[in-house]
Amino acid sequence: MLESLGKLVTESGFAGFFSNPDGWRNLVMIVISCVLLYLGIKKQYEPLLMVGIAMGCLLANVSSVFMTTDGSLPDALYHQDLWDRFLNTGAFTGPEFKEYFHNYGAILAEGGLIDILYIGVKAGIYPCLIFIGIGAMTDFGPLISNPKSLLLGAAAQFGVFFAFFGANLLGFDAQQSASIGIIGGADGPTAILTTTKLAPELLGPIAVAAYSYMALIPMIQPPIMRALTTEKERSVKMTQLREVSKTEKIIFPIVVTIFVVLLLPSTAPLIGCLMFGNLLKETGVTERLSDVAQNALMNIVTLFLGISVGATMVGSRFLTLDTIKIVVLGLIAFAFSTVGGLLVGKLMYKLSGGKINPLIGSAGVSAVPMAARVSQREGQKANPSNFLLMHAMGPNVAGVIGSAIAAGFLISMFG
Repeated sequence: MLESLGKLVTESGFAGFFSNPDGWRNLVMIVISCVLLYLGIKKQYEPLLMVGIAMGCLLANVSSVFMTTDGSLPDALYHQDLWDRFLNTGAFTGPEFKEYFHNYGAILAEGGLIDILYIGVKAGIYPCLIFIGIGAMTDFGPLISNPKSLLLGAAAQFGVFFAFFGANLLGFDAQQSASIGIIGGADGPTAILTTTKLAPELLGPIAVAAYSYMALIPMIQPPIMRALTTEKERSVKMTQLREVSKTEKIIFPIVVTIFVVLLLPSTAPLIGCLMFGNLLKETGVTERLSDVAQNALMNIVTLFLGISVGATMVGSRFLTLDTIKIVVLGLIAFAFSTVGGLLVGKLMYKLSGGKINPLIGSAGVSAVPMAARVSQREGQKANPSNFLLMHAMGPNVAGVIGSAIAAGFLISMFG
């Protein structure tokens, strides 16, 4: 009996904190996952994703504490070593072809629960399915009514490329720099898809940074908006947008899909799914499918995506100097995306003779509809009778398209 109890103690996960060389890192990550749970539940920082990411992080680090004498982790839910072998195989040609499928088979045979769920992340399935839901919830009417909003959505991608060069200077390679830069697009699914294609080893810190900054938009953007605009500019009232017909709303996703995908084929997964979801909404004859995309599909995929991404935050990989660099660069990317949108907004203010409020430029980042609401709130502080929400929604939804195009460009360049 005593021998059995002793074996239970020595082979438990608690003993693993001391026997596993990375045990202390797992312990730190367990604490970090609890902090993320607090931020998601109590502070409501992007809770739909943050709670899942935090729980995935917790499960991965708790289950990977115990290590057998041969160095294996039999009870782990996520095995980074299996994925390293799979991701480092290379192309599907020559002798690597057999090795590729051997390593893929090892994931299916030896992997844990989250290893299987992570296949949806690596294959780019989850982000694309979420984009169908986003499309079904998006109204492109303000953008169609005011096509100039596309310029603001494009300008807000400035932070993506600024951070790309910054990351390169700090020693990250081109693929890693591109993945870090896309944080500036303020689009979580796009950041995840880009990172899984270009730098899967950085998925954990990039996903956490992307969703954290999206949640902190009401704190990050207002100081920048007030610093770059005057009281007079912020108080500008804009004329009401024209009403967009149903025909225009149906034609728009079809035309955008054809034009953008032909221009940049690598954008097909994101742009195609986004516009497909929007078409389901606007046709008026697929209400059931639109409802499924907006609710059931989004909720199910969000569950799998969050826990899968969180599992990549294993202590041995996450607790590095590179993680700190990514968090800082992500904030810089996000800030400069806001700056880019505001500066073009100020230019449009000048060219229009003071008829365009530059605050709508900050909504060019892809966080729908939070960024548009921040523009509305700051505009009302300067002029209580101001109503900028619908005007800001144009750049906001343009930012979704812009971030997808930026991601497609980076993937085609460095993928």
